[in-house]
Amino acid sequence: MKKIGLTLSAFVLPLAMSSAAMASSVEQTKGSYVDKFRQLDEALPTPNVYRSAAGEPGEKYWQQRVNYDIDVKLDEKKHRITGSQSIEYKNNSPHTLKYLWLQLDQNIFKSDSIAETTKTFKSTLKSLPAQKPAKLSLGELRRQQFMSDNELGYTISGVKDDDGKELRVTVVDTLMRIDLNEPLKPGKEVEFSMNFAFNIVEEDAVGARSGYEHFEEDGNDIFLIAQWFPRLAAYTDYEAWTNKPFLGSGEFTLEFGDYDVEITVPADHIVSATGKLDNASKVLTSTQRKRLKQAETSKRPVFIVNAEEALENEKEGTDKTKTWHFKAQNVRDFAWASSRKFMWDAKGYQQGGDVQPLVMAMSFFPKEGGDLWKKYSTEAVVHTMEVYSKYSFDYPYPTAQSVNGPVGGMEYPMITFNGPRTKLQDDGTRTYSQAEKRFLLGVVIHEVGHIYFPMIVNSDERQWTWMDEGLNSFLDGVAGREWDPTIPWGVEPRDIVSYMKSQNQVPIMTQSDSVLRLGPNAYTKPAAALNILREVILGRDLFDFAFKEYAQRWKYKRPTPADFFRTMEEASGVDLDWFWRGWFYTTDHVDISLDKVYQLRLDTKNPDIDYSRLRDIEADKPTSLFVERNRAEGKKTWVEQNPDVTDFYDENDRFTVTNKERNSYNKFLKGLEPWERKTLERALEEDKNYYVMEFSNLGGLVMPILLELTYEDGTKEDRYIPAEIWRRNYKNVQKLIVTDKNKPLVSVTVDPGWETADVDVENNNYPRRIIPSRIEVFKKEKSKAKVSRDIMQDIKTELKSDEKKDEKDDGGEPQ
Repeated sequence: MKKIGLTLSAFVLPLAMSSAAMASSVEQTKGSYVDKFRQLDEALPTPNVYRSAAGEPGEKYWQQRVNYDIDVKLDEKKHRITGSQSIEYKNNSPHTLKYLWLQLDQNIFKSDSIAETTKTFKSTLKSLPAQKPAKLSLGELRRQQFMSDNELGYTISGVKDDDGKELRVTVVDTLMRIDLNEPLKPGKEVEFSMNFAFNIVEEDAVGARSGYEHFEEDGNDIFLIAQWFPRLAAYTDYEAWTNKPFLGSGEFTLEFGDYDVEITVPADHIVSATGKLDNASKVLTSTQRKRLKQAETSKRPVFIVNAEEALENEKEGTDKTKTWHFKAQNVRDFAWASSRKFMWDAKGYQQGGDVQPLVMAMSFFPKEGGDLWKKYSTEAVVHTMEVYSKYSFDYPYPTAQSVNGPVGGMEYPMITFNGPRTKLQDDGTRTYSQAEKRFLLGVVIHEVGHIYFPMIVNSDERQWTWMDEGLNSFLDGVAGREWDPTIPWGVEPRDIVSYMKSQNQVPIMTQSDSVLRLGPNAYTKPAAALNILREVILGRDLFDFAFKEYAQRWKYKRPTPADFFRTMEEASGVDLDWFWRGWFYTTDHVDISLDKVYQLRLDTKNPDIDYSRLRDIEADKPTSLFVERNRAEGKKTWVEQNPDVTDFYDENDRFTVTNKERNSYNKFLKGLEPWERKTLERALEEDKNYYVMEFSNLGGLVMPILLELTYEDGTKEDRYIPAEIWRRNYKNVQKLIVTDKNKPLVSVTVDPGWETADVDVENNNYPRRIIPSRIEVFKKEKSKAKVSRDIMQDIKTELKSDEKKDEKDDGGEPQ
């Protein structure tokens, strides 16, 4: 059957492209093809019996299990931990193990650790004589002095098996290998014990994930104790022993197990810990136990230890001790906090369901926490569980705790460390800024969220920081904006633009210790990517279903990136390989430029109509400046001066229609099939607007094209073009947009809501807009020569007493 081809006439041409757009529009030469939609399975591990192609645990998935029985004592005066532990290790792998690896995280503070000996010096250096010296902060000097004055790292002794036989140990930096007296076969268990001790670091001096904080005004301390006992490294199906050294950035992956921990502290201390308190009758007063019971059903937090009681504790001090006994089931780690300064409030989260109907949300904080903590900490804990459970699974543990101390933010099963505080004013009141309020809400939501990821969905943080920080940052953005959407949560696509166009970056899929900028790479970029995936690409229904499927599949298990990628694809039913490849494996960025918009009109094939239209287009072209000036001067053309010297072409132009063309048109009509003629007649009657838009991908990262079309009548319409439009040419594409006759376009905007992290929104507008910016008036300073010290004058300066120390100092730095 003959097919007709109709033509479209472009009668409005676009503005010229920029040089960058012109360069990007060059046709790809032979051999330069890049497939942005190449399937990711080529880069992912091959599915096997442990991890399926669907991204779920395979039929023979396994992981080890480790149970701990620990007795630990806090020496408050010496700032020292001493402990003993008995460990039960179950080999669920198909392999026979001749040795076990343990993590010795406190060894990171030893002077000869890899982390310490590879620290680099960051300052601008110049050879002498130099106007300005290099910089060394007082904080760094304080750190050096503390580490020089204190013996840090573990002291380990008495490593024996359950028969009391010595076990050979080898310490390698932050790891220890225990050689077993007998090989541990699949399905078998081994028990062993050891003693350990270490000096606790002062967190403010050293900068760590745990430590103590000393308060000079009252002589007391807050102890946040984590990474405190030798812990079994994970043994996995994808890496065997995860025995990379602890360098500071890459955190941990651990095995699940049960913990029985007895913590001996000064008798006036309050202790918060992973697990459930097993001996409340021995360490809490009857009043405190009564208040805890009341808190289970209270609408607002109830103080178990109130401000007045905490202040009394601060004043006393004692040589007596108490032992707090905690038990925790099916957790991958254990942390605790202790201080006589703690207030303690609690509120029952009535979760319902079969998993854990009642969760006790609790906060522990000193007077320095003030109303900020009283109002918001425990409430934020509850809010986090409510939101996270919607997108993953019910919170499975009996407690969720927020503890204030020197650590800005850190997470462990059932307990989190969070830093913001109030400020003591001269009138004795305590106030906090809006930034501190937002910080508290943000850090509590984020750290409690970590109890889900990675404390339950147990990803490998030493390998892939983004798998816990990125996923959790995405979800804390969901929870945070459900608390208060006006707070900038840092997970919007616009929040990652400056990083994505920077030179100092690595792909998200970079091993944790090799990431150059941890914050944007591990937190913001993956969170923004997931935000885009949910809101722009998949939509909430598909994304939420797939994400919840991932969380529930890998609850209490150890997923890898491949498991996440495959689950999100398999459960959503959408091919996302292009998305993972671009966002997680490259440093490409999003920059889609709208270079040209052609407005076209359908030719009628009727020469009387089409040639008339072409004549009108020709008439609309600007007249030559030469001709205009000649007319203005009254000059007449030769033909005007000699009208008798004319011929046929002075009366007819190239748009004159002949009967030959009319006959051809009539023949064309007769040759049409009925359906073809009907189609043509309808198209001519509707006379729609045809627009061809030319797009350039300047950033290399393929993404959907989000369009906002603004019409002549003032109305607007959103159009969504899937990322697959770039499949055959990721550099340049053209798209035909058809609108009704009465809906001519006046402007087009790409990504009007800034939802795709496009780094240059100014090439998203057509026609281009005038760019708003700012300018500031300033007074030019006179150039000054280097000011030397006027010792003759400066020696007359009075030496100020302590009473005048806050007054302006007339002195200066030595020159």
